[in-house]
Amino acid sequence: MKIGSIDIDRPVILAPMEDVTDRAFRQLCKRCGADIVYTEFISAEALRRGVEKTMRKLAVDEIERPVAVQIFGSTVESMIEAAAVAETYSPDFLDINFGCPTKKVAGKGAGAALLREPEKMQAIAEAVVKSVGIPVTAKTRIGWDHDSINIIEVLHRLEDAGIRALAIHGRTRSDMYKGKADRERIAEAKRQASIPVIANGDIWSAEDAVAMFDQTGADGVMIGRGSIGNPFIFSQAKHLIRTGTPAPPPGFRERIHAAIEHLKLSVQYKGEKYGNLEMRRHYATYLKGLPKVSLVRNKLVREDGWEQIVEILLAYEVECEGYAKEGRIKEYAEYLNDHSGKLVLNY
Repeated sequence: MKIGSIDIDRPVILAPMEDVTDRAFRQLCKRCGADIVYTEFISAEALRRGVEKTMRKLAVDEIERPVAVQIFGSTVESMIEAAAVAETYSPDFLDINFGCPTKKVAGKGAGAALLREPEKMQAIAEAVVKSVGIPVTAKTRIGWDHDSINIIEVLHRLEDAGIRALAIHGRTRSDMYKGKADRERIAEAKRQASIPVIANGDIWSAEDAVAMFDQTGADGVMIGRGSIGNPFIFSQAKHLIRTGTPAPPPGFRERIHAAIEHLKLSVQYKGEKYGNLEMRRHYATYLKGLPKVSLVRNKLVREDGWEQIVEILLAYEVECEGYAKEGRIKEYAEYLNDHSGKLVLNY
């Protein structure tokens, strides 16, 4: 798959997710094999106003490359200005969010709302492409609802606008995250595309990633919710793609140490107070299914010092050694990831 100077065969990509794909998580996923990573989606209006919290989301590190900054907005003017600001932070390419289904975004005429206005979507894309000197890509859904699926029209309009690759989540806006991603709609778009197509939706395992490639013919696959608490999914998917055999699943030691590394990176970039607070949402997914995890999680979320949190996690690792000897540690595949409606994020 080629985007500008980036040329990667069958890349496995980290999706942009609000409050998840910050610098810490992006770097952890890169270490675990993600080929390309995206920032959290960033409001064009907030960039125009120079909102400090938003500006911090633009910072990227060399270890993350290739890395994309994703922006969203509802007007040509705001998106041109935001793209200019984003470009100064030197991402490898810029991505436009035409797919977020939430009221926070679509309710303001941005994200998936633009699926109802494909002409405006095209105008925004064309304006952004012309305003920057780096490649521009886009991410979208297959339509607003099942009565107005228009992914083929959207694809061709974005091709005409100069978009260099299109990531497609195989649901409509009205689906939100219910049901199953429609891989056939992605496959149809790929068959008609003159640009790379990246397939997204319901990739919870290495096997899902391979199936997505096989069933859609996509140039790349993008993993969102399936990576939360499981950054190992990238190396596992690439191993299965390369060899045809599954990699050994990560055990409790790898999972606990990934949580520790994530915490350290979070504190490094956000400071102890906010780094600790933002990590609290992640512990449950890293430790899901392990014995007495609720007791450990209660300790973790009550502790304010990151070094003390590390001590709790290391002590829990020792406990798990004992549980493993007793045969109380399940096979990892039995509790890998959370497919429930609780795990709904904005992207």
